[in-house]
Amino acid sequence: MRLLHTSDWHLGLSLHNFERHYEHQRFLDWLLDAIVAEQADVLLIAGDVYDNANPSAASQKQLYRFLRLAKERAPHLNLIVIAGNHDSPGRLDAPGPLLEAHGTRVVGAVQRLADGSIDVESLVLPLTGRDGAVEAWCLAVPFLRPGDVPRVTQDGTDPYLAGIALLYQQAFELAQSRRQEGQAIIAMGHCHMVDGQISSDSERRIVIGGTEMLPAGIFDPAIAYAALGHLHLAQNVGKQEHIRYCGSPLPLSFAEVNYAHQILRIDLDGAALREIVPVPVPRAVELLRIPSKPAPLAQVLEELAALSPPDAPAEQQPYLEVRVLLEQPEPGLRARIEAALDGKAVRLAKIETSTAARTSSIDKEVMTLDQLEKLKPDDIFKQLYQQRFGNDAPADQLSAFAELMLP
Repeated sequence: MRLLHTSDWHLGLSLHNFERHYEHQRFLDWLLDAIVAEQADVLLIAGDVYDNANPSAASQKQLYRFLRLAKERAPHLNLIVIAGNHDSPGRLDAPGPLLEAHGTRVVGAVQRLADGSIDVESLVLPLTGRDGAVEAWCLAVPFLRPGDVPRVTQDGTDPYLAGIALLYQQAFELAQSRRQEGQAIIAMGHCHMVDGQISSDSERRIVIGGTEMLPAGIFDPAIAYAALGHLHLAQNVGKQEHIRYCGSPLPLSFAEVNYAHQILRIDLDGAALREIVPVPVPRAVELLRIPSKPAPLAQVLEELAALSPPDAPAEQQPYLEVRVLLEQPEPGLRARIEAALDGKAVRLAKIETSTAARTSSIDKEVMTLDQLEKLKPDDIFKQLYQQRFGNDAPADQLSAFAELMLP
């Protein structure tokens, strides 16, 4: 059996106010071709299908069009979708009965039975081969909020993490009781594993308080492969080659400009994992960082003036982040950068400024409340200016600040 693992599409995402519908559509069209070319039996979509809990009609149409075309082009395909922390569980679940009739199974929320216990059976899904026979079982576990997991009261353990581990154990035991000889067990999850490398600019903390990181031990050793979502950098978990994040299919921030975006192809040999192969995702629109490291404004303007990318339609023009190292405030910074970019086929998405600041007196000692109370506004302004730019505030800046403070 052959599986394709993808996640973190974030349909509807904008990059600094530039919508990215074109890029997402290019990816989805490519993925349709990949399903056919790779002769996939299963497509696992491990959460964060949408970028927010209230996706636009255009984003929803993109998803449903893709699901319909995927089944048309590969009628035997098993399509499994779980919710991520960006998704609305209820919104994903709502069209579930209709989607299931067309071959897509969606697990948005953890369901409960009449007695309040978790419906573990709804999380354990059979995966069928081309002849319709069951060849594997999938633990389709969506993003778990604290209220979604079994209650565990045990001294010295975090009840949320212990509840997640217990739910995976219950789902695994159910799959184990149903599997026949030669059938694999696959797990899905949308979570942050211990030691996972994050993208600081675009990944949202999953649980307030920082207790969200899960150990690899929540997956039973008999699980052949764990398809994870949430982290945008493709990576395996610790030294466990079979526990993988496939990463996002396109860069979601400039911090991800050098990520190797991909989906993963997983080949099973009966109940065992045979091979994991990355399948690179072509980038429809480039992200540029100029310069590669922050530099003084004069150097930045020279590099921008020399920029001569090939002409392209507006939707294909690269996004640009300009990185400026400031020695003092530059009130006309944006106007000067835009002038340097006049006639260039790029989209200015972000101006990132930084300073080579030295430690100021405000950092050298801990001030008491009485000392803070005695500071005048211009004293605070002077110290903050010194902290940011590493030198004394010039007279014209002090004069302008004093004018602002006039009643």
